Amino acid sequence: MRLLPCGPGAVLAEFEDLATVMSAATSWREAGLPGVIDVVPAASTVLVVHDGSLNLALLTQPASTSAEAAGKLVVVPVKYDGDDLAEVAAACKMSIAEVIALHSGNEYTCAFCGFIAGFGYLVGLDERLVVPRRATPRTRVPRGSVAMASTFTGVYPVESPGGWSILGHTDLAMWDEHRDPPATLPPGTRVRFQPT
Repeated sequence: MRLLPCGPGAVLAEFEDLATVMSAATSWREAGLPGVIDVVPAASTVLVVHDGSLNLALLTQPASTSAEAAGKLVVVPVKYDGDDLAEVAAACKMSIAEVIALHSGNEYTCAFCGFIAGFGYLVGLDERLVVPRRATPRTRVPRGSVAMASTFTGVYPVESPGGWSILGHTDLAMWDEHRDPPATLPPGTRVRFQPT
């Protein structure tokens, strides 16, 4: 772990892998460290925002890199009717029904949010479903699109450009600025996709 100052009110912790990021973010969030205002995980870093009184010695390497989720479970209803479902099935050498069963059969954890507000990068995808990002991203991906790329799956919270393979869609809102927290799937949230 390497700690890098980010101005007077934040420090960035760099890690070697996502599992350690998730463990550190969970540990530091649950510890209620004095002076900490927010803990923000990303793919290889954790930003710790503080009030200036944080003792950096309290930011220790997590003892375990297990990323077991203890967060709230959110069930996301999905209509598996995505434009890329047949293409994903062919790439994975399985039927559409098998893709749906594998995607909806796992429990995922939101590792971090990014790209756009409310977009949770969910880990826990079955390795048989791992496909690369699309060679040519779309200029328009509809709000609520349930998609995957590489080892991640997620839900587009708003209409936006995107390069992930679309499996289906949900009507469950992923972002509401009038809610606390505004993201439906903040880091640490456990997620299940329920076919409708």
